[in-house]
This record gives sequence, structure tokens and C-alpha cells, in this order.
Amino acid sequence: MKNIQVKNLEEIVKIVRYVGWGAAKLLRSYYRGEVNQGNLDINEDKQGDLVTSADLAANYYILEKLQRIFNTDSFGYLSEETYQGTEPIRQDWVWIIDPLDGTRDFVDKTGEYALHIALAYKGRPIVAVVSVPEAEKLYFAAKNQGTFVETLDGTVKPLRVSERNQMEDLFLVVSRNHRDDRFQKLIDSLPIKSCNYMGSIGYKIATILEQKSDVYVSLSGKSAPKDWDFAAPELILVEAGGKITNFDGTLLTYNEGDVRKWGGLIASNAHCHELICNEAIKLLARIEEKQ
Repeated sequence: MKNIQVKNLEEIVKIVRYVGWGAAKLLRSYYRGEVNQGNLDINEDKQGDLVTSADLAANYYILEKLQRIFNTDSFGYLSEETYQGTEPIRQDWVWIIDPLDGTRDFVDKTGEYALHIALAYKGRPIVAVVSVPEAEKLYFAAKNQGTFVETLDGTVKPLRVSERNQMEDLFLVVSRNHRDDRFQKLIDSLPIKSCNYMGSIGYKIATILEQKSDVYVSLSGKSAPKDWDFAAPELILVEAGGKITNFDGTLLTYNEGDVRKWGGLIASNAHCHELICNEAIKLLARIEEKQ
């Protein structure tokens, strides 16, 4: 990582925490109807995903703040709201941004939305922030430096995942939306203690950091999660002692051109990770045989 001389990782983390809090405040103002007299423009993008004026405002805020410091000659920018191409961004250093993760939850007022900002180096996350605005919490991590949570009063605490290490004792968290019949059968068949249905990916990973959950499973169907859904959540989970891989155990890589993460992904507290992956592969094969 010798090519990055403008800032060290500690300085970058401070900057991204500042940007993350600012974007969180902006999202909360939209969520509470304090902007545009409470009118929230809601549209669909080409993939059929919801896009609101809050998504666009947070995206503009984050990009404007970061690009003022991290120039586009040295840093690439891969954001959900501005992504158009199919080719990888050529820079080694790429910001991967989801200004509003869980737009459906934002619109439905569940409070279970988040925002993600990650800095990746050659396809792997190095710095990450995940903010959960309605909890007034910001999770941040840098590679090999641990994961921390910061509250609105400035208190910062380190975080570690749970020590639960038996499959029957684990708590599963999955998406409230985006579940087809195949996926439902899979999660119903996993030998895990209980399953909770929640909103955005960042929110769900935060529950693993808070030791309220232990496992998160994602399985693509007609659509798939994207780079910006996982880059920041991955690093804050891994630096807290957790793990996230494809079902076959391979690591996720980012900025490869196709931003979609097809197939199955498992995030966990790491203690039963390989066992859960193997179980998911076997169960899914049986389910697909019967269809």
C-alpha cells in the first residue's frame, strides 16, 4: 500500500467517520420529514430498486466531501447512485459507497436502514464505516486495527462478535424482503436456534457486532446484492472477529466489473462458519433437486 502517501489509515478513518456522521444526520432529516416539507420523492431505477431524494442527497454529500480530499486521479469512486459501467475502475484505491442501504426500510419507516462507506485497495476493503442513523451509532474499522462503535456523544468502544460456537445455539438474521421460496426453504432447514427478519445488510451485520445475532445468509435469486452492499459491512465484521465468504469458502472481491454478488454468501461470528457453509451447500442441493 505504499502508493498512498497523502493520508495514513488513521487519518482516513477520522475523515470517513466525520463524513459518515454528516451523511447520517442528513438521512435522519429526510426520515423525519424535515426536508422538502416531508415530501420524499420515490422512484425506481433500471433494476427496479427504490431510489429516493434521500439516497441522492446523501450520495451527493458523501462524494462531495470525499472528492474534496481524495482526488479522482488517485482514487476511484464506485457508488450505487452513480454506477453505470461494467468495467472495473482502474485505480487501485476505490471508494465503495452505499448512501442509503435499505431504502425500502427507510420508506416503510422501520428504522432498519444504514449507510456504507468503504475504501478498497486492489479489490479488498481497507477502511470501512457503517452508520445506523436511527440507533445513533457509527461502526468503523481499518484493516488489522479492530472494529469500534461510536455513539452520538462521542463515546468510542471496541466490539467483538459473540463466543457462541454450537450451531443449535446460533441466532440467524436474514432480510425481511428479497426472499424467494428456495431461500425460505434453505433458512427454514438450517439447524439454528432462531431466525430474525430485519432490514438492510448493514443493520443486520451490526446485530452480529452487538452479539444479538451470529449468522447472516444471503442467496441471490432474480437479482443479487452488489459490491456496495457488502464492502463496508465485511470489514467491520472481520475486524470484530467474524467472517464472511461465499458458500464455497472463497473471499469476496470488489470492483471486478460486474458488481453483483451472485450465489450464496454467509457472514458469521466465525466459530461455526465452515460447518454452516457446508450445511448450506448440502441443503440447497436437496432443495434444488426437488424443484
